Parts: sequence; structure tokens; C-alpha cells
Amino acid sequence: MFSSRMKLADLIAANYNIILLLPRFDIPLGFGEKSVREVCATANVPVDFILLICNLYTFDDYLPQIEDLASVDMSPLVPYLTASHRYYTEERLPHIGTHVNHITDCIGGRCGDIFKKFFIDFRNEITEHFLSEEKNEFPHLLSLQQGKRPRGTSKSNSGKSHAALVDKLDDLTQIVYKYLPGNVMSEETMELVFDILQLSTDIKKHALIEEKILIPYVKWLERSMK
Repeated sequence: MFSSRMKLADLIAANYNIILLLPRFDIPLGFGEKSVREVCATANVPVDFILLICNLYTFDDYLPQIEDLASVDMSPLVPYLTASHRYYTEERLPHIGTHVNHITDCIGGRCGDIFKKFFIDFRNEITEHFLSEEKNEFPHLLSLQQGKRPRGTSKSNSGKSHAALVDKLDDLTQIVYKYLPGNVMSEETMELVFDILQLSTDIKKHALIEEKILIPYVKWLERSMK
């Protein structure tokens, strides 16, 4: 497990995907030899929360227990998840969409139309999913964190929704593998595949955070208010 005494650069060396998380905490590059604790202090971010996220992103067998979550400052959870949503919808999906448009314009015909429509449908579905979470689930958590008793309990179906979204990303990759003409923009097609794979990996971790951290934490807060 990562610790607060480790250099942040060493965490990134152990898992380069961590570098994608830093903007979600407003942590810029250029931190030199500083430890995780030092960087977090400068950025005014709870070090225990960042370590929780980085450990979950890196170690497949790491699964925090509710006792662990109760001891962590979870105030950045909603801002972090919201920032992740913005990263997917405002950066990664438009970038992938540019590749899709270039490739499908080159292909043309029914194959290109089907591929483009599949991507657009996926982009719309994941955007609606994120907006639903931000409208319904996140305010519920924020009320609990503020010591307010919200009406009802959280009824999240994020697990099933996330699994369906990841399946559609996998389907998108399979379409590229199996049905796009091999002699069409091969370099950009390979870039598209790697972008989709990276997004799929990130969303799987994002789903894990919501299923193994957000939902148990909300249920714990609900019980503690009874």
C-alpha cells in the first residue's frame, strides 16, 4: 500500500494512471521530490483520501472496510467524483469522438454510420448516467455529511449501470477489431483503440469507487443517524 511518506513521483512511477487523477484534485505537476503528504498539504487536500483513491486504483486486491472509510476525511468524495465526470464528458469522450468522426468520414457508407451512431448513443447514455448521479445520489450524500437527515435512503443502481457502460465500451472496441476496414487510417484507428481501452480501465475504477466506497459510506452515514 502507498503511504503519505512516499514521494508522489514514486506513486506515479508505480502506476502511471495516477497522473490522470491529479487534475481532479487540482494538483499540478512540478512537485519535485515532495512526499504525498507535502503535496497534499500544499493543495489543501486530505492525504488519507488521496491515498484511499490511489490505492484503489493501483492494487486489485485492495478493498477498504467500513472502519477504514469511517477514519478517512471523505469531504472530497463528491467533488472528486464530479471532477471525474467532467474529465470523461468534457475531455476523453470529445477526444475519442474526434477519432471516430475522422475514421467514419473516411469509411463512409453503412459501416461508418453504424459505428458513429453506436458511439453517439454511448456518449449520450453515459452523460445521462452521470447527470442522474449528480442530481439524485450526490445531494443525498452531501446532506448526510452535513448532518442533515435526507428523505428516504439512497437507492443506487450504479453497479448495474456501470457494468452496462463498460460492456458498451468493450463492444465499441470489438467493432473496431472486427468490422472496420483494416486499410483505413490504421494509425488513427490504433490510437482510438488505446483511448477506448484507457477510458474503459478508468471507468472500471470509477465504478469501483462508487460501489465499494460511495455506497457503503452512504449506508454507514444513514445508519449512524438512526
